[in-house]
Formats: sequence, structure tokens, C-alpha cells
Amino acid sequence: MTAELLPAGKLRPYTLKKLLRHTSQAPEVVVGPAVGEDAAVIDHGNHYLVVTTDPITFATERCGWYSVFVNANDIAACGGTPRYYSAAIVLPAGQARLADVEVLFAEIEHACQEIGVLWVGGHTEVSATVNTVLVAGQMIGEVTPNHLCRSSDAQVGDYIVLVKAAAIEATAIIANEKADEVAALHGETMLKKSQDFLLDPGISIVKEAALAREFPVNAMHDPTEGGVTTGIREICMASNCGGLVKAKAIPILPETAKLCQQFGLDPLGAISSGALLLTLPAEAASGLLGEYANKGIQAEIIGEIAPLEAGLKMEKPDGKVAPLPEFVADEITKLYK
Repeated sequence: MTAELLPAGKLRPYTLKKLLRHTSQAPEVVVGPAVGEDAAVIDHGNHYLVVTTDPITFATERCGWYSVFVNANDIAACGGTPRYYSAAIVLPAGQARLADVEVLFAEIEHACQEIGVLWVGGHTEVSATVNTVLVAGQMIGEVTPNHLCRSSDAQVGDYIVLVKAAAIEATAIIANEKADEVAALHGETMLKKSQDFLLDPGISIVKEAALAREFPVNAMHDPTEGGVTTGIREICMASNCGGLVKAKAIPILPETAKLCQQFGLDPLGAISSGALLLTLPAEAASGLLGEYANKGIQAEIIGEIAPLEAGLKMEKPDGKVAPLPEFVADEITKLYK
């Protein structure tokens, strides 16, 4: 009998949960390895250390920039402040040039300076084991105990809020990886705007998460691979809850909709760095949304946390309710087939 091959992308939540049963724990580990949690949290006396690791495996353009921000997002989604970055960089043999490495290092340093992070070390090598640049970043941050926010703390009755929009990162990746095809169908102006999604609306959620800390937010999560619906699934699985999501309420920018349609991708299952998912009591939601609006930040209530027995459901645009879509692999992987 042939063993089933794993699909591209993150391990499925149920597979990962089974594997994580074998990880060790210790009293100082406040948040350890778990499905849906963005980072580990370690008791360090009067404050907690927040530690995360994330590789860049889809984007080839500006992967150094991506690496800093996606790792900083994980710290921010825990309620923390990113402080220190390091990276293991593996370059493809026969392709890597010194000039390319200089550009990559400049991207990393620029991104770190933008959010006040120190680049403190790492490792760089050329290897025949990769065929594109691989950047595996690590970020260390800090959080006070009263600001710590777990993915696993969502409460039944909480509203689910999406800050910014779905598939921001996916839009930038599509525009960079398929530039000629995008320009041919949509023109150079839209191509450039979509490529610039990296910066505007941007893949960082550091300031958005910091603002949320001032409200009684129960759970925050950074939806990356698998998109917004996978992020919601991870929150609910971590919190042992169900949920009802309204598809019409999920913000999808026009450029995102057009590019996903062009390449046959579902934006709800496409990598979504740049968005922030959070849950909070219904009575606090209007205050938070008002504060985001005052800062010019898009945020929408897209659903509600439900009891576990209610399951994970989505109300479709036609009003019919169906199971929440599950994506075995991120939709962006279709670009590389």
C-alpha cells in the first residue's frame, strides 16, 4: 500500500494537533505549540517573551521584506511588540549572485527599521537543495501579562471582526509572479497597484493589533496560509467553539477579486497576511470599529463565535447556510502547478 502524500502548504489542523501531543511542556511556557496559536509565549519574570518562526515559501519577489513583516505580525497578534529578528537564508546553487544577496539584506534591514526591530543574526548559505531563495525568519518580542492575547480565548457570543481585507498578500504575490498575464488583461496601472499591496494596504498588522489592545479583545489571529476561512477555523478549533461567518461581510478589494478570478482562486482561501482576525464581546465591537474608522482602517464584523455543537458554518451571499469552506492547500499554490 502506498502512503498518502501530504499536500503543499501547512499541515492540516487535525494532523498537526495529533503530532503536537508529543511536544514537551514546562511551567514557564505560558503558550506552547498548538493549532491556531501565532507564537510561543514564555514567562520571563515581569514580562513575557513572545517567539515565532515563519518561512517565506510562496513569494520570490521581496522575500526579505515579507519575512520581517509576517514574523512581526505573529508577535503583534499575541498582543506583543516585536523586538528582535534573525533569519536562516538558503540560496539556490548556480543562481545566486552577490548582488542579489545585497538586495535581500537591504530589504530585511529596511523592513526592520520601519517597525523598530533589531536584526540580530542568522545564517546564510548557498545550497543545491533549494531551487528558489528560502528565508526562514524568527522574531522575538515582548508582551505584558495583561496584554497577552491568545487565539484560544474566543468566547461564545463574541463577534468576529476582520481588520483590513482578505487575500492582501495573495494579491501582491499574484501580481509579482504573473506580472505579464496580469498586465495583459488588466493593464499596467492595475498591475502596479496590485504589486504595491505589499505596502498599501500593506501586509503588516502591527499597528492594527496595537490599537486592538486598548479594547476587551478575547482572541486575535494572523490569517496566513489557507486565508481568512482557515484563520477562523483555527481560532474556533483552538477555542473549542463553533462559528457562523457571513460571506457577504468579508471585505475583498476589487483588485483581489479580479486577480483571483483571472487565475481561478478563491480569495477566502488565499494567503492573507495584512489582515487581522479578532473576537470580542458584541457590546464592545462598535467602539473598536469606530476607533479603526477614525484611523482610516477598514474593519468589519463578519460573524459570531457559536457553541461547539453548532459547528463551523458560512452564510453564503444567497442566504443559504453551508459548512465553512475548508482548504486542504492554500489557493495560491495553484499558481505554481
